[in-house]
Amino acid sequence: MRIGVVGASGFVGTHLVNALRRRGDHVVEASLREVATAVPVLAQCETIVNLAGEPLAQRWTAASKERMVDSRVDAPRRLLDQLAAHPSRVTTTYISSSAIGYYGTSESATFVETSAPGDDFLANLCVRWEREAERATSLGMRVAIVRSGIVLGRDGGALKAMLPAFRAGVGGVVGNGRQWFSWIHIDDIVCIYLLAIDGARDVMNGTAPNPVTNATFTHALGRALHRPTIIPVPTVALRAMLGEGADMLLHGQRVLPERTQILGYTFRFPDLDGALRAIFAD
Repeated sequence: MRIGVVGASGFVGTHLVNALRRRGDHVVEASLREVATAVPVLAQCETIVNLAGEPLAQRWTAASKERMVDSRVDAPRRLLDQLAAHPSRVTTTYISSSAIGYYGTSESATFVETSAPGDDFLANLCVRWEREAERATSLGMRVAIVRSGIVLGRDGGALKAMLPAFRAGVGGVVGNGRQWFSWIHIDDIVCIYLLAIDGARDVMNGTAPNPVTNATFTHALGRALHRPTIIPVPTVALRAMLGEGADMLLHGQRVLPERTQILGYTFRFPDLDGALRAIFAD
């Protein structure tokens, strides 16, 4: 199968491209920075997987928020508009990333794929992001959307950013530690994308079936690294670093992959300790 991957150089994209090539798919890497250049190539792919997006882990300002919207809403709109007009398009499937930020935050609620969206900036962004993806159905495409949780792997994502502090023995609980941490091992999120590529449609949560609190995650990571986790991360420091974006770490959501499992996916790493052991095995 000829598969176009947008955002192929990112953490998840790199792992997905490697998995696709290992199983014999022909992968075309593309960028939406120049949509007009990408469209002729992507139009010749049976499936397009769009993983692109301005990083959320940065200080949220008016300018960075604008980039987040452009990369997740405006650029996909331009892509689909130009695909619709392409005279020799063969694309039949469009798969889009999204985020569990769709659900908003809560210390008490549990969210599944059918739960209503939240009402903060990230939730509204996810709603618009997914709405653009769903427009591909009007072009006769099968559409699948993967709402990713916090993807864990040593070579990228949130864990790579955390490791220096934890290895130095200064990693600790964020805020009150009660906020939910809906995580997933990199191998599982890649397999969920493969499930989407191979025929699943609509929304799937890309989270492990056993989310944990921030405190539980912190102590598990400390055990995996054989390092102490006694120094809490000051809330004021996070807000100084990330601004409004600190809310992603100070608040959380308990998200379960209900529909993902109904579709038959069996997680390789359903529990956090096992996932961390595998990540640090070598």
